[in-house]
Amino acid sequence: NDIGSFCKTNYRFHIFRIALVFFVWGKLLVMKNLDEARERLEPSQHIAVLTGAGISAESGIPTFRGQDGLWKNYRPEELATPQAYAKNPELVWEWYAMRTNTVLKAEPNDAHKAIAKLAQTKNLTLVTQNVDGLHKRAETKDPHINDPHIKDPHIKDQDIKNQHLEVLELHGNITHARCENCNHLERLKLDFNYPPICPKCSDRCRPNVVWFGESLPQETFQKAIQAFNDCDIALVIGTSAVVEPAASLARLASSQGAYVIEINPSPTPLTSFANCFLQVGAVEGMQLLTE
Repeated sequence: NDIGSFCKTNYRFHIFRIALVFFVWGKLLVMKNLDEARERLEPSQHIAVLTGAGISAESGIPTFRGQDGLWKNYRPEELATPQAYAKNPELVWEWYAMRTNTVLKAEPNDAHKAIAKLAQTKNLTLVTQNVDGLHKRAETKDPHINDPHIKDPHIKDQDIKNQHLEVLELHGNITHARCENCNHLERLKLDFNYPPICPKCSDRCRPNVVWFGESLPQETFQKAIQAFNDCDIALVIGTSAVVEPAASLARLASSQGAYVIEINPSPTPLTSFANCFLQVGAVEGMQLLTE
């Protein structure tokens, strides 16, 4: 009847109004202090950036702790520890070969590129928990340059010196293997044979990553601490903020008076410390912040 139809229409209208209010409210939360963050970013003298797996997710690389994260299907202790490698190196290399091939097929996304562009005009130190090498590839003309310390006949010295972005890889770089005997680093190619053999001493190579139970490279981590201690802007992108000691870097910056900007699709333990929290993906967040 007419009364029933009116009630249904009126009910739907109220539901629409409520949904609209929540949508607008959500957008306002996403934009928390965005204008202020932009204003602070413009005159900044030293930016320290920390990135996690979330920034590379939009390049098609799975995260570790997300809904479809790697640790949902695999146990870290079976694949990412020295003990696992000693017990079954073939299985460990099979898993890392799969991940390495995924990384080698991936391309830096607009968030990687936005950070590299920002570094062209700012004193910027980038600290990453990622092992995919996409940050270095985003800032170079040669998409295969991942490590300036590895000599390659196709890479000229001036190409390395012209780079503006200092990238500190806390957990290593999966696109290289490291000799277990002489520590030589060997760049891996798509569909490589594993385990790789060192061309220098013919010993077996292991993945060039920091496993659970291993220490971070101390010189690299000390540089990261220094950067976050001295920065005036701390930008944290796509990290769960639960893996220590990297998770403490932004809190260190905050304690020294830095302005902290966090970009992540969901709140983290760091969110309460952030002066600006953009609850979006890495690409959208960097676009909001820099465009």
